[in-house]
Amino acid sequence: MVTDSEIQSAVAVLRRGGLVVFPTETVYGLGADASNPDAIRRLYAVKGRPTDHPVIVHLAGAAELDYWAREVPAAARLLAQRFWPGPLTLILKRQPHVTDLVTGGQDTIGLRVPGHPVALALLAAFRGGIAAPSANRFGRISATTAEAVRQELGSDVDLVLDGGPCAVGIESTILDLSGDTPAVLRPGGVPVAALEAALGRPLAVGRAGAPRASGTLAAHYAPRTPLMLMAGDLLLELAASLGRQGKRIAVLAREARQPLGAPYVWVAAPAGPDAYAHELYASLRQLDAAGCDVILVEQLPAAPEWLAVKDRLTRAAASTDER
Repeated sequence: MVTDSEIQSAVAVLRRGGLVVFPTETVYGLGADASNPDAIRRLYAVKGRPTDHPVIVHLAGAAELDYWAREVPAAARLLAQRFWPGPLTLILKRQPHVTDLVTGGQDTIGLRVPGHPVALALLAAFRGGIAAPSANRFGRISATTAEAVRQELGSDVDLVLDGGPCAVGIESTILDLSGDTPAVLRPGGVPVAALEAALGRPLAVGRAGAPRASGTLAAHYAPRTPLMLMAGDLLLELAASLGRQGKRIAVLAREARQPLGAPYVWVAAPAGPDAYAHELYASLRQLDAAGCDVILVEQLPAAPEWLAVKDRLTRAAASTDER
């Protein structure tokens, strides 16, 4: 359990421009003072993130919305009341004083209140916004445990607050409210159906001309090992074919069963979407560390509740396509 003393140490690190890794309900965040340009520059350098790719600013509560955003629509206040603290990021028009380094040079900003007691304690004690992308190298698998962060970022960060495994396991839903029509830019921890029910209207997923947002590049969330996404029967056929060629195979399966005697590194994922999401990044890290030539992932159902995890796996596979 994170102590009050550790929270105060983290606040001191942030105030002097350092980097603090902290847990949220979604994934671990790599945090910096969102009002300190030098700290944000260091955050981008450590993560290896392009400077035109914006970061999400985490707040202690919805009362801080107006400090960071202007023209806050009624829909934003409604959703903040309904889903914050929680895995929902709202894209809004930024206030003029917000640094371009946080917004990627855009006129919009991503804001959320995380639903984790450690994150909320840190934000309350810091009394400011904390810019925090996922605590991993840019484009790679997000971290859902403190140990995964330490393995990947090591001494490049000043302090890691260990709050245990993340409850949700994939990133927040990003909803753009900066234009005339609300649009989901990234599915995530809050289902699209729940947002539609709250707003009383259907939502588009994606929108032409929408602001750039965290985690929305075509290739993202990727292991170093090439990853391929396919139906279960095709997966087993390809695994057998590659195995005959002497390739080492890793598999993330949902319904497919490991053939008797097959020398694959095999992870059986949970059947339901929430449990699958919770385990996804840990499973991908395990398979990536196995030293195989390829990771084969069983395609997921087409039902709406699978949208967020399908998004992550599709982007991970796209990283393989770009190699």
